[in-house]
Amino acid sequence: MQWISLDIADAFVIKQTSFTDQRGEFSRLFCQKILAPILGQREIKQVNFSRTTTRGTVRGLHYQRSPEAEMKFIRCIQGAVWDVMVDLRPDSPTFLQWHAEELSQENDTMIVIPEGCAHGFQALAAESELIYFHTAFYSATAEAGVHVQDPDLAIDWPLPVNNLSVRDSELPTVAKWLKDLSG
Repeated sequence: MQWISLDIADAFVIKQTSFTDQRGEFSRLFCQKILAPILGQREIKQVNFSRTTTRGTVRGLHYQRSPEAEMKFIRCIQGAVWDVMVDLRPDSPTFLQWHAEELSQENDTMIVIPEGCAHGFQALAAESELIYFHTAFYSATAEAGVHVQDPDLAIDWPLPVNNLSVRDSELPTVAKWLKDLSG
């Protein structure tokens, strides 16, 4: 495993190595020892799985507020997605910037979403599956997010955005989120 820093502060892409032979493929998904410099004192608390059945579907942009903020390690294990993070940390040098990375079962890439950054993705293929490693437990009272089609963010989704959940379609714009944040 090797990691590459991204433009978003504290965000990384992790390049993994798969081993393939006549029997199939083997790939390490996570190694606490190798990733200790990124994790620091954090531990993986929860592992989640997501399947998105329809190409073009967008999920997000979600995060958990402090004190339940979480770092996420995300890998596509089937299909392909356009994976997006948005920096929502007001004190960050990359506040309100976004980064996107294509994740697929072929490219052996995992993305690290830092605490305080929202995450979402668009399925580039039907039946796309993701596995998530979280450093905090899910907390319904801490969940938050911003709208995937906020013109102030101007995220460059590769396909028309469709199949948003009711919850995701009702997420606030950044302007509304900032207003609520300031009180």
